[in-house]
Amino acid sequence: MRISQLDGQRVALWGWGREGRAAYRAIRRALPALPLTLLCGPDEVEDARALGDPRLVIDTDAGPDRLAAFDWVIKSPGISPYRPDAVAAARRGTRFIGGTALWFAEHAGPDGIAARTVCVTGTKGKSTTTALLAHLLRSGGHVTALAGNIGLPLLELPDHPVPEAWAIELSSYQTGDVADSGARPDIAVVTNIFPEHLDWHGSQARYVHDKLRLVTDARPRIAVLNAQDPTVAALGRAIQADPGSATVVHWYGQADGWHLEGDALRRGELEVMDTAALPLPGRHNRGNLCAVLAAIEALGHDAVALAPRAASFQPLPHRLHVLGERDGLTYVNDSISTTPFATLAALACFRDRPVALLVGGHDRGLDWSEFARAMASCAPAAIVTMGANGPLIHARLQEAGGAFALGAGDDLADAVATARAVLPEGGVVLLSPGAPSFGPYRDYVARGRHFAALAGFDPEAISTIPGLGIH
Repeated sequence: MRISQLDGQRVALWGWGREGRAAYRAIRRALPALPLTLLCGPDEVEDARALGDPRLVIDTDAGPDRLAAFDWVIKSPGISPYRPDAVAAARRGTRFIGGTALWFAEHAGPDGIAARTVCVTGTKGKSTTTALLAHLLRSGGHVTALAGNIGLPLLELPDHPVPEAWAIELSSYQTGDVADSGARPDIAVVTNIFPEHLDWHGSQARYVHDKLRLVTDARPRIAVLNAQDPTVAALGRAIQADPGSATVVHWYGQADGWHLEGDALRRGELEVMDTAALPLPGRHNRGNLCAVLAAIEALGHDAVALAPRAASFQPLPHRLHVLGERDGLTYVNDSISTTPFATLAALACFRDRPVALLVGGHDRGLDWSEFARAMASCAPAAIVTMGANGPLIHARLQEAGGAFALGAGDDLADAVATARAVLPEGGVVLLSPGAPSFGPYRDYVARGRHFAALAGFDPEAISTIPGLGIH
């Protein structure tokens, strides 16, 4: 659905966050006279009215009857199409898409492919992978756009300059948008699949299905897939077994491609470099470097020559970000961690030091039993639970047992204080909550900023994602 095709249609915007505002501006640039309706929260009405747009109707009713009054609803990514009101409206003919779908439709070539787009998704590591891809391409002299779920809506990108490549992060809320756009990505990268966002998708099976639509339904020219992830590997094998598939699979994480052997980065039998000193915390992030290099090769560039440029990569905030030391303790902000699997990966980075782990937040229905069982054999010095699902996690840890001190905090401040009290000098206070921040905080960024302030660091210095836009 190109924006010009909305002309003459009954169109609403649902949500007035950054994505919603970007969609509004894009539609107004193309169709200044199109009547629009904005469905938003009561606290957003005044901001929308300040636009002074006489053709914009502002409404706080997003019930099924109101939604059914439109041909097209351009919704913000955080709004699930599986909500009962959206499902009811869809049955009556309303079509729901997102700004990502509009952008891809606008950028499809005559062959249907959005040229030089590299779409990155996965449960864990997709932001770092996307940013690292942009960094390496730019270090090789290639003008590259960095946008998407990482912090800059695609519809906010300017028309000029035209980049040589687009590094695009997609959440599971957006992968279906690419498929629904009618455009095919040039390259799709899938890093891993773990249970996540069950409250939005409704079930683990639907989450996996929606996540993989970037490959199964969007049909990229090339799919760069992780041979080490069982779900992703099964998808790749199915594609290769289909003689009619329009997608070619490029693997990473296996011996004939980009892979790690200990700390050594290898391209097949060629040893390229030692990764131990790279600014990529955790083995999983160094594995993501393999994904990036495979994608660079798929674009037709010399990945072996660009690989050493990873040494100058600036790690992203809120992702295993070492804030520094205060009173003999090191503070690490991994607020982006929203699954127990991400928390386990974070702990593995500090296995040689005493760690007080802060876990818990919004309860989205994930099972913490496997995490608790892991703690029985590879536990940190202490675990402090907090947040809405803190009592559930606490109970699972008590049931599993283990050689760690177990505490509970009423909130993040209390959890930090508890961690300080139990750690010896030289220890690590690790915020890797394994759960979303909703409730006390607007998002994981706000949670990470509060943690930094509690630890005695400047929140303003730890929140900027470098390199967004076209450079």
